[in-house]
Amino acid sequence: MSSLKVLLFLSFLNIICNASDNINTTNFLKGEESIVSSNGTFRLSFFSPPNNTNRYVGIYYNKLPVMKVVWVANRNNPLNDSSGSFQISKDGNLQVLNDRKHILWSSNVTLSRVATNMLKAQLLDSGNLVLFSSKNSIIWQSFDHPVDTILPPMSLMYNKRIGSNSMLKAWKNPSDPSQGRFVNGLSLSALPEIFIWDMGRPYYRSGPWNGNIFLGLEVKHPDFKSRGTTIQTDGQGNTSVNYFNPPFPSTNFELSYNGTLRHQHWDYAKGEWNVLWEAPDDECEFYGKCGEYGSCSTLSSPICKCLKGFKPNVKQEWESGNWSNGCTRTKQLLCGAKGAKENVFFSLPQMKPPADTNWLQGLDQDSCRTQCLSNCSCSAYAFDIGVGCMTWSGNLIDTRQFSSSGVNLYLRLSHSELGNNKRLQIIVTVTAVSGTATLVAIVYFLCRRKARQAKRNKTSLDILEGNPSLDKFEELPLFKFEKLSAATNNFQESNKIGQGGFGPVYKGTLEDGQEVAIKRLSGTSRQGVEEFMNEVLVISKLQHRNLVKLLGCCVEGQERMLIYDYMPNKSLDAFLFDPQKKGILDWKKRYGIIEGICRGLLYLHRDSRLKIIHRDLKAANILLDENLNPKISDFGMARIFGGSQSEADTTRVVGTYGYMPPEYAIEGRFSEKSDVFSFGVLLLEILTGKKTRWFDESSLSLLGYVWKQWNEDNYISLIDPVIAYQGFEAEISKCIHVGLLCVQEYAQDRPDISDVIAKLSASSTAEFQKPKQPGFTRFMRDTSSSTQSHQTSSTNGLSITNISGR
Repeated sequence: MSSLKVLLFLSFLNIICNASDNINTTNFLKGEESIVSSNGTFRLSFFSPPNNTNRYVGIYYNKLPVMKVVWVANRNNPLNDSSGSFQISKDGNLQVLNDRKHILWSSNVTLSRVATNMLKAQLLDSGNLVLFSSKNSIIWQSFDHPVDTILPPMSLMYNKRIGSNSMLKAWKNPSDPSQGRFVNGLSLSALPEIFIWDMGRPYYRSGPWNGNIFLGLEVKHPDFKSRGTTIQTDGQGNTSVNYFNPPFPSTNFELSYNGTLRHQHWDYAKGEWNVLWEAPDDECEFYGKCGEYGSCSTLSSPICKCLKGFKPNVKQEWESGNWSNGCTRTKQLLCGAKGAKENVFFSLPQMKPPADTNWLQGLDQDSCRTQCLSNCSCSAYAFDIGVGCMTWSGNLIDTRQFSSSGVNLYLRLSHSELGNNKRLQIIVTVTAVSGTATLVAIVYFLCRRKARQAKRNKTSLDILEGNPSLDKFEELPLFKFEKLSAATNNFQESNKIGQGGFGPVYKGTLEDGQEVAIKRLSGTSRQGVEEFMNEVLVISKLQHRNLVKLLGCCVEGQERMLIYDYMPNKSLDAFLFDPQKKGILDWKKRYGIIEGICRGLLYLHRDSRLKIIHRDLKAANILLDENLNPKISDFGMARIFGGSQSEADTTRVVGTYGYMPPEYAIEGRFSEKSDVFSFGVLLLEILTGKKTRWFDESSLSLLGYVWKQWNEDNYISLIDPVIAYQGFEAEISKCIHVGLLCVQEYAQDRPDISDVIAKLSASSTAEFQKPKQPGFTRFMRDTSSSTQSHQTSSTNGLSITNISGR
């Protein structure tokens, strides 16, 4: 008789000898005892993994010659000896206890008016361990609490109503079932996608679900499409992913300790596990393999290339096979009406849709194109018959070229990138014909320009140096233009690190090796001499570890520049809203950032020589140093208050939609409480990982969505999934409460920043007042179209200036 038959026969005898499939309050497990499902497929008992003497309670296949554990109770709290028990406690919970009766694991259910002596826990034929009441209703089941494996007919469920999001969490290694690096689950930022995260950072994604298939999977995986996965929504905000469609015997999905998600079944003929599908299974399936604006293809060598109209960010690294820094545009896009005429869409067929999809419902393909073209921040769009319109804002990442399947991705480019020869011929012809006239005109205008330049040079210097409010301006170092030009390699595009209403921001290296950030006032900027002077005046008089440090300025002719300490991690929004980077911000780092912003605001409002109202506090204006410490920046819109002044009015509203309180946006009235409102919005963004202008399916803004969920006692659903499972729910709940207090509609209801700091430090929220209705809780999508003409480059919202406030 073969060894396999012997093992199966012994297993069968074991079933006969110990046929019980349940425990109750008087019958529990200890030592080598076990329970077995009625058909003998699954067993529950204490076990020890290979090369590990610790003991765990787990469920595993009973009839297979090799142990495959599918569920573990005390995965993070093992027994270190042969003692211990698995039982139903007096309060009705399933528990793992050690010999001192310390609870190592509990099902943690709360029972009311239930006869606990009538409870039983039964191991079903499906492998599901179920705690039943006396009336056979389910109180708790292991299928709702997966470890690293799911079995048919399990689903991973995202329940918006109660805020639960079940996930697979890999073992640390083959000998240690405690939670490891990798997590697998459903992401619902826009369209449903399957993700694998590595320590909170995206590691793999399936692409959006279109109701039939995942658009990011090649058709070489028919198994995954036909019987691998379906996603269903019940119409009440509950979404489930079912990996088995249909199921068949001895099959499961496992997230291995090394981050591979496998669909596998036991091959009885070969006596081994047969892998039907796994991800990632090639180099191009690793998230962001080719960086931003890079495309991956396993049929190419090298596998990464820049998209049309882009070039490597760091050529030497790219050529050496390090593609992580991605690509940058060879020609920047124009915006506004001129950009709409100049920009075109270049079709890239059979592409995996990039990450961070925006889903615009109810649009046909022509409307989708028009919508993208009219939005300066829209970098690409795609249309799928099952999904409809998808657009992308900002940088594109995690896309690849398929040999079949995928979508047609329409990439936004400058017209000149397409090499229109006909247009070029016309230009050459016209230039030749009008050459003489043009030359004469150039000479004439150069003479006039020289005269005007001399006048402007004097005017700019007179305005800056003659302003009586800058009595200590001589204390601020002045930088020569030629020094800054050399520091930035003549303001090369590769040194550009940002773009704001003020103009472009460049990274520079001074002669002594110091790295600096240089804000250069754009000739077309709506922030002119007044804002430049205001920022110099305000920030030059402030010194605090949570404020960006101004090193000096440059005023030569038309050039106006501010020189700051360089922040290597750029701004908070670059982490918070980037699926690839947001995992770096665990809860402790986020809380440290929240505290730092509070300290900076307290200094501005109360502790500095001047009382400063920032008026444009947002994620893009929070810079992060090398240790992710926050620095409040961009004081071009700030206002200095007198000693007894508490509020002011203006007819020139400045700031960013979504962060401005009602009294300021509508009436032009601002105060400390205006900054508190902006801080509250920023705080809720940090907690939820969503932008203030994010909308859910009911057209609620972020504030409206948070308010609704809070009132339904569903705060857990608000928490960014990256930090949701890190064990700080109570502290995060307190911060959500504080955030809602900060964004109340009326300024007098909001706390001041010192009170905010006290509340964040409080051990309990028992003394907190109940928040009132936030301002702008139903800010609809279509309002953005009416303000399109005021848009400037902003990653968080719509920056506005010079809008009548009264």
